[in-house]
Amino acid sequence: MGENSSWNEECAVVGVYNAQNAASLAYYSLFSMQHRGQEASGIATSNGEKITTIKSHGLVTEVFCDDKLNKLKGFSAVGHNRYSTAGGDSISDAQPIFARYDLGEIAIAHNGNLTNARKIRDELICEGAIFQSYMDTENLIHLIARSKKESLIERIKEAVNKLEGAFCFVILSRKKMFVIRDRNGFRPLSLGEITNADGTKGYIVASETCAFDLVGAKYIRDVEPGEMLVFSDKGIQSHSIMPKNPYPCVFEYVYFARPDSHIFGRLVYDIRKKMGAELAKENPVNADLVIPVPDSGVAAALGYSKESGIPFELGIIRNHYVGRTFIEPTQQIRELKVRLKLNPIRELIENKRVVVIDDSIVRGTTSRQIVKILRDCGAKEIHMKISSPPTISPCFYGVDTPNKEELISARMREEEVCKFIGADSLAFLSLEGLKRSIDKENYQYCQACFDGKYII
Repeated sequence: MGENSSWNEECAVVGVYNAQNAASLAYYSLFSMQHRGQEASGIATSNGEKITTIKSHGLVTEVFCDDKLNKLKGFSAVGHNRYSTAGGDSISDAQPIFARYDLGEIAIAHNGNLTNARKIRDELICEGAIFQSYMDTENLIHLIARSKKESLIERIKEAVNKLEGAFCFVILSRKKMFVIRDRNGFRPLSLGEITNADGTKGYIVASETCAFDLVGAKYIRDVEPGEMLVFSDKGIQSHSIMPKNPYPCVFEYVYFARPDSHIFGRLVYDIRKKMGAELAKENPVNADLVIPVPDSGVAAALGYSKESGIPFELGIIRNHYVGRTFIEPTQQIRELKVRLKLNPIRELIENKRVVVIDDSIVRGTTSRQIVKILRDCGAKEIHMKISSPPTISPCFYGVDTPNKEELISARMREEEVCKFIGADSLAFLSLEGLKRSIDKENYQYCQACFDGKYII
């Protein structure tokens, strides 16, 4: 993608239960969700007697080889791809996190961000708790371990009701698996079914349904906000453990999720095409071709092209072996990676009036570089069209975003942003256009990054 070099996805989680090859299924699921986090990867498995955990920095394929996967024995597994929204970059901050306590062993994978993590952490430290990492996820381990409840399920219920913010937890004990989604359902989490070689049924949960496609699982439904699923030898039990108030993150549709995933009940690809079509209706322009900033701008550009009648071309080619620019922590490295990653086709662009479709503008520096490389290729006009509203506020619900002062649309008017990036024109999709693209009649999403109105 282009401008989202400053928006860092929160993580991916997967859970597998009653599967003959649980570790392999977790591995391939994490591979399919690599876009959600590239700092570290990990898998924990249980054979009913003990939990084994392997995790390290790097991509899924870098962390796991056949030898390591063969060490992960068991019928159940939880896995995690990390991008740090809370914590540090040491191996102790990789997930799943593992602990032994009075009821046995436990491993936890978490997608999201706890808004009251510091408060809980300070209280636990005052009570004598010793933390091994800077992750907000470790709060849950301590809350469970220090609880006076007799059963693990009751301890989990008690613990998660003390938490605020965005969370999808996948928790593995020796014999069971627990899956919890926060009351607002900020982050996606879906349930699927696996058919084992002997005909028995297993289950899988994952942040995105693209994981199901890769491992041959059948989508059943989304995990509901405020719901806990308990997987055991008795099957699946559903518990409503907190009152639900659904406000899923709209930016999952804009950028984070893979276009072939179904999240929050809708296909991401379709939503992005509609965003592009709405953008064309709201912001028509005379031009020779429409080009996307790959990859997340492609579907919106197709929608814009179809609605406007302006031909679509893949005028910018992405080098997929560079990695996602947002994952790099320093601005200098991000800027270099834009040049390494995105290369225009001069023959398509020279002497053309070009509409460039991207999903968002955050700091503006990446868009500025894209405009420059298109100018260098001889573009006659460059019209930057953004398939989401201006980003004016940071996210506190599981996405590593810049401070408000760094968000260019929070401190500049649209015409000033246009001048900064060097385009001939600039236009954003309106909030109303965004709502129409998704479902205006039943629209209830967190859009704090666009309007500054926080749910919590």
